[in-house]
Amino acid sequence: MDRDSTLPERRIYSVSEITRDIKVLLEDAYPFVWLVGEISNFRTPGSGHFYFTLKDSGAQISAVMFRAQSRSLKFRPADGTAVIAMGRLNVYVPKGIYQIIIEYLEPEGIGVLQLAFERLKAKLAAEGLFDERHKRPLPFLPQKIAVVASPTGAVIRDIMSVLDRRFQNVAVQVAPVKVQGEGAAGEIAEALQLLNRADDADVIVVARGGGSLEDLQAFNSEVVARAIFSSHIPVVSAVGHQTDFTIADFTADVRAPTPSAAAELIVPVKEQLSGRIADIKKSLKSAIFQRIRLLRERAAHLSRRLVHPGRQIVDWRLRLDDAFGRILRGLSRQLDEKRGRLSIMGDRLARCSPQVIAEDLNVLLEHHQQTLSSAMQFYLESKKGTLRATAAKLNALSPLAVLERGYSVTRTLPDHAVVKDVEQVSLGQHVEVTVSRGAMVCCIERKRADGQANI
Repeated sequence: MDRDSTLPERRIYSVSEITRDIKVLLEDAYPFVWLVGEISNFRTPGSGHFYFTLKDSGAQISAVMFRAQSRSLKFRPADGTAVIAMGRLNVYVPKGIYQIIIEYLEPEGIGVLQLAFERLKAKLAAEGLFDERHKRPLPFLPQKIAVVASPTGAVIRDIMSVLDRRFQNVAVQVAPVKVQGEGAAGEIAEALQLLNRADDADVIVVARGGGSLEDLQAFNSEVVARAIFSSHIPVVSAVGHQTDFTIADFTADVRAPTPSAAAELIVPVKEQLSGRIADIKKSLKSAIFQRIRLLRERAAHLSRRLVHPGRQIVDWRLRLDDAFGRILRGLSRQLDEKRGRLSIMGDRLARCSPQVIAEDLNVLLEHHQQTLSSAMQFYLESKKGTLRATAAKLNALSPLAVLERGYSVTRTLPDHAVVKDVEQVSLGQHVEVTVSRGAMVCCIERKRADGQANI
């Protein structure tokens, strides 16, 4: 075997391929990260983007913040400023370098609020409040929309303007609340609970404009997050600008980048729906006409194949007559067979008739009776002869026969003991003497034993 065949096949990358693979791996592994560091090499070219380096005592990373995000900053970055940045890692393929694209930037002193934000986010994520399995879909065309927002801000006007433009006459209920400051979180949570108890809205929008981390603090509170999670009505979070992320965004069923975008997500464009309905109606009408045409053609084809009812009736009458004749012949044949079997069974039954059997048994009984009578007569005569012989023998041995020959039996009185020895009686004692024809009572006057007299 060739030794080289056991070696793994070499995978040779081009520089572009390996750089693109690194870009995918790095950007997928770190979609959004928070960094703390010091700004250096800060510059702003004519495009208005911010380019700088974030560094600490051990390393540095290139950073860029595009003009759309930099316009919302509340301070001016400069070299030596310690900042906390949130962004996504990016690999710039043409130069093969990695950098971070900053979405949010704040001085390091605001990090306490951010730390509380991260802790609450981790806690609620561990409890499952952000899980996709809890997210409810938005209704396709809500009949009533509830908006939890400040009644005096531009948010309500923006939402109403978009709703009026996309789908006029949709019902909107405004739940006025404070969106920042002390007590704002409690009012927002209470408004959500009231709307759920009323249960007459199809979707709830929690909205406010952009602001700093302090301004959005009410939407980063645990009480608002749990109120959104507990809502059985789908909730859309439209807090701040596109780059602002709050706990409410993660907990809500749908996150909209802006209040206006929330209105666009909730209701479709009425004209588009009308056009779609018209297209469906047209397609349905065309399909129905096509179906009718096909059915007409099929009916015409079947009508050409259809036989005249009169001819069909004649054919069915002939078939009926033929079937009726076959039925009669079959019934007649079966009837003859059944009659033959009935006759055979009748003969067998007659031979097995109880009367015939009884007559045969009577004859047999008379025969047995005669035989039994003869046997009994013979048996009785035999037994009579035996009885006479036995009686003669018994009579010969009977004490009465002995008495007939002149002997007697003497018994003592009063105990009637048979006297066999003269010592059993005494002189003057009465005894009973039994003879063949009667008995006598005698008195002992004299005894004699062995030829000697005793008077």
